[in-house]
Amino acid sequence: MDDSKHQLATVNRTFDILGLLRKNSSMSVSEIAKTLDTHRSTIHGYLRTLEATGFVINEDGRYRLGLRFLEFGGRIKYRNRLFQVSQSELEHLADDTGYTASLTIEENNELAIVHLAEGERSLQLGMYTGMRVPLHSHASGKSILAYSSDEVIDRFFETHDLEAVTKFTKTDPDDLRAEFETIRETGYAYDWDEQVVGMGIISAPITVEGTVYGAIGLVCPTNQLTDADQRSDLAERVKQSTDIVSVNYQYGR
Repeated sequence: MDDSKHQLATVNRTFDILGLLRKNSSMSVSEIAKTLDTHRSTIHGYLRTLEATGFVINEDGRYRLGLRFLEFGGRIKYRNRLFQVSQSELEHLADDTGYTASLTIEENNELAIVHLAEGERSLQLGMYTGMRVPLHSHASGKSILAYSSDEVIDRFFETHDLEAVTKFTKTDPDDLRAEFETIRETGYAYDWDEQVVGMGIISAPITVEGTVYGAIGLVCPTNQLTDADQRSDLAERVKQSTDIVSVNYQYGR
């Protein structure tokens, strides 16, 4: 069945507009209309409606996203049970290592950041809650895929073009499958320069009774992971955190 036949064009157009405003700090009606190749009057109607809901703000004829989105995003985050049972441990991990600790989940075949806890040596790379990145380009995404079923992994490779986020991003399915095997053997994933050059990530999956629910990762400079001893120490600390969160998720309230 072709799902596109059952989609509402007005809803798709609304999210086209919101997507543009997400990428730009603000835009005028003319700029949006030109980008979407649509009449100004049509775009103006959409914007007036979005403005009335509070999701879009009009400032002297230029439109931007409203803080109403934070209300929705914050509510979703704080209702998430995995966040609830991991928040304090992420803070401990960030304090112990000095780096940014992250909680991530897979959603719609992308890696979504649920929460970030910053340490005193955190890299300032513009990461934020809700940010989405390709699963294959990030150690946390790889750890989640590695602990997924063979069917899930096969379907992921069959349905995705593996883009190179940087020139160091692994995009060969055979190389990634081999990496997944190593992740299952060691219990953790790591990479550097694949998402951002100069940034390394070490991550372990959160699993309960064989099901993977997400991953905890540490974001640090690349040179902290190229040294095998340092990498091993960080890996053990991350795995300790995932063990705690996994138990809390399974038995906590």
